[in-house]
Amino acid sequence: MEETANQETFKSYIFFFSGQLFSLLGSLVVFFAISVWITDETGSALMLSIANFIFLIPTLVFFPIAGVISDRYDRRMIILVADSLQAIITTILALSFMFNFTEFWFVFTIIGFRSVCQAFHQPTVSAIIPSMIPKDKLSRVNGIRYLFLGIVQFIGPAVGATLLFFFPIKYILWLDVITFFIALVPLITLKAPTIQIDTMGQEKSSFGKEIKSGFSILRGVPGLLIIMILAMLLVMLSQPAMVLAPFFIKIIHGGSTFTLALIQMIMQGGMILGSILVSVKKKWNNKIRTFFIGIMLMNLGYLIYGLAPIGFYPMLWIGSFVMGFVMPVVNTIVMTAIQISVPLDKMGRVSSLLNLLMMVASPLGTILAGPLSEIMGVSNLYILCALFSMIVTIIPYIFTGIRHIDYDQVIVRQM
Repeated sequence: MEETANQETFKSYIFFFSGQLFSLLGSLVVFFAISVWITDETGSALMLSIANFIFLIPTLVFFPIAGVISDRYDRRMIILVADSLQAIITTILALSFMFNFTEFWFVFTIIGFRSVCQAFHQPTVSAIIPSMIPKDKLSRVNGIRYLFLGIVQFIGPAVGATLLFFFPIKYILWLDVITFFIALVPLITLKAPTIQIDTMGQEKSSFGKEIKSGFSILRGVPGLLIIMILAMLLVMLSQPAMVLAPFFIKIIHGGSTFTLALIQMIMQGGMILGSILVSVKKKWNNKIRTFFIGIMLMNLGYLIYGLAPIGFYPMLWIGSFVMGFVMPVVNTIVMTAIQISVPLDKMGRVSSLLNLLMMVASPLGTILAGPLSEIMGVSNLYILCALFSMIVTIIPYIFTGIRHIDYDQVIVRQM
């Protein structure tokens, strides 16, 4: 018999989420340290884009499979296996640095294996949420989640920069392993409800059929595919800002590791304030209009970021803050509509497909970021991407019927 979300599962999720925050902190510090190490060792935007490309490809390939698996099997065990493997892989990387084996091909290979673990971790964690949180609390819990994720992402660069000032990277890499063990106890004690799989008296369907059913469910939510296609384009155009940030700040603007950390912290500070707004606001009217206005504001922040004169950090701070502040509002509106609309036993594959669709353009944007920045310059590339992002946002709002959709009244077409 399928269990429903209640106060007990809600408390269990909060304990689990607190452990995941520690694990995320360790991963963020390691990612920051590796990005700085690549920048300092190579001084190349192309190498940064290659490293990010290698991280994205395995995630992209394994997301659909991971979503189906998370619907078929024990989600707690999937997270445990994925996190354990990532800790083992990071241990291997840390040992290689301890013994001064720092070949780029080996580091990039480890990055790829860590990505595979993340591909199974992320959709499974997302799939657990609606089964453990009562529906009337989903919107505010999503806002609170973004708040605490923002706090950890705010702290991450600062911790990474501080540790790099006092310690070499070979010691910092162990932090990810330590935080894994901190998160282990909440994960082991997680009380995730049993989800009844609707087989309709038929044999267990194939992976391909279950992935297709995820797309069918997405089509059943009016306007959602338009939003996802828009998200794909925006993710592709935003990749240069994400991928080339260390090069942009340290090489182009002549900043230090602490300057890079400060700018990333300002963006995360904006996310924290945006998350607070989302968590205290009980209801969002005109969700679609708010969604599109939010995207335009994010693009404006992107444009300000790219237009900043060399060494003029206040403009970089403003652009980063605007992008960070609006992001939780946009994400919360989309995720709350999905979590309310999608059946619990389909949430795993739908979560993985959403991540897949939003990330499908990431490898292209990532691998093009390096060469294009060398051709036209990083600042010019940022400006061009920001302007294109505004154009692709305006077109669907004006020329489709999506602006008339009211998600508070939507009835999902089950397919």
